[in-house]
Amino acid sequence: MGIPYVQIDLWLIILVIVALVAFLALAVIYGVRAHRLQVSAGREELIGKVAEVATTMEPKGMVRISGEHWAAVLEKGRAEPGEEVIVTKVEGLKLRVAKKD
Repeated sequence: MGIPYVQIDLWLIILVIVALVAFLALAVIYGVRAHRLQVSAGREELIGKVAEVATTMEPKGMVRISGEHWAAVLEKGRAEPGEEVIVTKVEGLKLRVAKKD
């Protein structure tokens, strides 16, 4: 008896190989790009950012950065809601801020 002979078209083989090579090339290109991107997370990223005052600060209050609310302490003076302040230091989950000049 035996196994029947199976014939695969040469163009189908070439098409599959080209598609596989293209997929692998794109995966490598995007992998290298993703690897080069700098991770922007953590406490260090907050320092120097501009925040919007959410509640009156004298000196404690709340600020908003990128849609997130943070407890904050104003270094000096008073700040009203809507004013902009700059993050100078991160202490745990509390931010130290200064008025924006």
